[in-house]
Amino acid sequence: MLRILITRPLSLLSERLAQIDAHNPEKLRLDIPKGHTQDELGLVAFTTNQLLASIEEKVTAQERLNEELERRVAERTCDLEQANSEISKLNERLKAENLRMGTELEITRQLQQMVLPKAHELSQIKELDIACFMQPATEVGGDYYDVLQDNGIVKIGIGDVTGHGLESGVMMLMVQMAVRTLLANNVLDPKQFLNVLNRALYGNVQRMQTDKNLTLVLLDYQSGLLRLSGQHEEVLKVTADGKIQRIDTIDLGFMVGLQEDISDFVAHQEIQLLPGDGLVLYTDGVTEAFNPQGQCYGLDRLCEVVTQHWKHSTAAQLRDQVIADVELHLGGKHPLDDITLVVLKQLHFPLAQAA
Repeated sequence: MLRILITRPLSLLSERLAQIDAHNPEKLRLDIPKGHTQDELGLVAFTTNQLLASIEEKVTAQERLNEELERRVAERTCDLEQANSEISKLNERLKAENLRMGTELEITRQLQQMVLPKAHELSQIKELDIACFMQPATEVGGDYYDVLQDNGIVKIGIGDVTGHGLESGVMMLMVQMAVRTLLANNVLDPKQFLNVLNRALYGNVQRMQTDKNLTLVLLDYQSGLLRLSGQHEEVLKVTADGKIQRIDTIDLGFMVGLQEDISDFVAHQEIQLLPGDGLVLYTDGVTEAFNPQGQCYGLDRLCEVVTQHWKHSTAAQLRDQVIADVELHLGGKHPLDDITLVVLKQLHFPLAQAA
């Protein structure tokens, strides 16, 4: 009797429980033994079925969640593939644009180099020993210098366009062309020369819709006399024995291209050179060259080098000594600004004047 009432139903429950798949337990239910719905065996079967039903709900919910996650992953993967495709296209465009910009910068750099005064031109100026140096901080620099000779007048200019790059390089080229054009058209008055140049540059600056402008000093040389006009760094006048007079240009001009009319600001100063005397012109890339410790090269150090080497050096030798000292100061660090230097020394006066 005990076997019929307890042992047999319990054995059936055990057999049924043994059929439950551990990986999919929710797919099976236990049969409640007949006559045991209200006793402990029925309660065990009922409770087990509830547990299995709960597991089934959770498994179903998990499956739905997994399906949703798979759908989202698929959508995200598709989005990422589209984004990667767009990025690849943009990278190709960027490469093409960089190549184009690199080509434009290289062309502008070459144009800058092409219009700089050549050694044979400088050697034709018999009264002056002239040496120049320019090193752009980037592919295209914003520094300007030139030495031109026309009808017995030597025109020397040095300036610094704000910034670097293509716009600054184009501005430098415009200045060079404007100076040459005015000189070729016999505009001799220093004040008129700078005013006309400024108006021309200002018009182009407005057309370009840029904020570029420049400091600019122009010197007219004839028979030992220099006429200096324009605002730039201090001009160093050096006597034959190496003594330096620092000439402030703040009251001789105004930033070129910043406003249409600068006539009220322009003035000129005359400088007489004797044999052995000369000038050193530079941009702030020289004096504001910073070494790895953040120390500035400075105007005082430039003056020291010039004084030390002036008397026994040619213009080219002095240029090389200054640049070597600047590079020594930089300590291998790349300059942050364009470096330009112009050195000129009076050799002798024309025979007619000497007589």
